[in-house]
Amino acid sequence: MESTLEGIERTLRSILENQEVSLEEVKETVQGLEESFNLLSQKWNLQILFILFLRNAVGFNGLKRILGVNSRTLSDKLKSLGQHNYIKRMVEQRPPLRVRYSLTRYGRNTMLLALPLLYYSVSDLSEMHRDKYP
Repeated sequence: MESTLEGIERTLRSILENQEVSLEEVKETVQGLEESFNLLSQKWNLQILFILFLRNAVGFNGLKRILGVNSRTLSDKLKSLGQHNYIKRMVEQRPPLRVRYSLTRYGRNTMLLALPLLYYSVSDLSEMHRDKYP
């Protein structure tokens, strides 16, 4: 993990040194990230994306059963994630009518970027717990 973090830092420093990036551009980028983080940090959203990442495509009832969430909440979350281009809704036009959800390319890339952060957070918490309670 340390080498990954060092690589990210080297890349960022290189971008800042070799390209003239204004503070206004950095501010706009951070604001865009804040919007994404705010959406992803809402209850159920990361869990939905993670399930779709692992399973490729899941129906509404499958998601509801896995998460243990009520229909209205799940519907609202799926609608929001769809509007922000993280997931796509596919309707199978055969009897019975089935709706399945899957990640868009943007959603998949977001999960690929989020996994190291989740791993880092969990391993960091484990380390803190070990230090606190030896």
